[in-house]
Amino acid sequence: MKIKTIFWDFDGVILASNPIREIGFKVALQEYTEKEVEALIAFHRENGGWSRYVKFAYFFEKIRKESYNKKDIQHLASAYSNAVKSLLINKDLLIEEIMSFILKNGKNYRMYIASGSDGKELNEVCQGLGITKFFHSIHGSPEIKSAILNRIIKEQRHDPSSCLMIGDSKNDYDAATENNIPFLGFNNPEIEKLTNVDFNLSEL
Repeated sequence: MKIKTIFWDFDGVILASNPIREIGFKVALQEYTEKEVEALIAFHRENGGWSRYVKFAYFFEKIRKESYNKKDIQHLASAYSNAVKSLLINKDLLIEEIMSFILKNGKNYRMYIASGSDGKELNEVCQGLGITKFFHSIHGSPEIKSAILNRIIKEQRHDPSSCLMIGDSKNDYDAATENNIPFLGFNNPEIEKLTNVDFNLSEL
C-alpha cells in the first residue's frame, strides 16, 4: 500500500542532537560521581529512543539503588532541559538529507513527530527551528512512543499499513512493530537492518 502518513523520530533523525543530549545528562547529574554519570550515559546510548524520565528513574533504581519520587525525577528533568534547550535551537544541526526530503515531498504526506524527548520542550525547539509548520502535530514524553502512535492512528483513523515510522533506535522499531506500522531505519547501521519497507528518502 502507498505510504500516506509518516511518523518521524526527532533526535538523530531530524536533528543531529545526540551529543547535546549527553551534555544535558552531565549537567543534570553534576552532583553525582563520574562513574554514576558515565553508567547513565552508557544506558542512554543503548536506549536512545527512551525518554529522560525513564532514564533518570533507571539512574536511581539501578545505578544508585535508592528510592526516589516524582519530584526527584522532575528536578533532574528540569535541569536537563535548561541545559540543552538553547543549544538545540540551532538550524545548523538540522540533518540535510531529511530536511531536503521534507521540503520537496512533505506536502505529499501527513507528517508527525513522535519522540522520546519531552513534549513541551520538543514543541519549543521545533518552533525555534522554524519547522513546526511541516508537521500535523508534534509529540513527546512522558507519553511513550508506542502509545503516541496508537493514539494518533485511532484518533485520525489512519490505516497502519499506509503509515511509516522513521527512526534510529530499537525503541522506534518496537513502537512501529507494536502498531503494525512499516519501519525505516535511519542514521544507525544496526537499526537500518531492521527496515521492512521499500522507501528511499534520497531518491524521492
